[in-house]
Amino acid sequence: MYTNRKKNGEFSHIGSVINKVLKEYRYEAGDKLAQIRNLWEHIVEKDVAKNARPAAFKGKRIVINVSSSIWMHQLQFSKKDIINKINYALGEDTVEEIKFKIGRV
Repeated sequence: MYTNRKKNGEFSHIGSVINKVLKEYRYEAGDKLAQIRNLWEHIVEKDVAKNARPAAFKGKRIVINVSSSIWMHQLQFSKKDIINKINYALGEDTVEEIKFKIGRV
């Protein structure tokens, strides 16, 4: 937990406190995204892995880039299954929501 005082007893500027918190949060999200990317080919089938890739992670939502609108539509039906597989692979309930978008795979 961050304190609002420096070691010498002076208050810290709110900007520096916010930056520290954001750096820590972004690192955790980036770390989770890296873990999911590393496990992706083991989580989903080969055809899915070729046409969809984890792109971003924020809070409990993961954004998956897909190669086409056809894949986006198809994967909508598998959302809950993919979420369950990701959480199982990570060993914790990390993902609650998936957003698919057309992007670079």
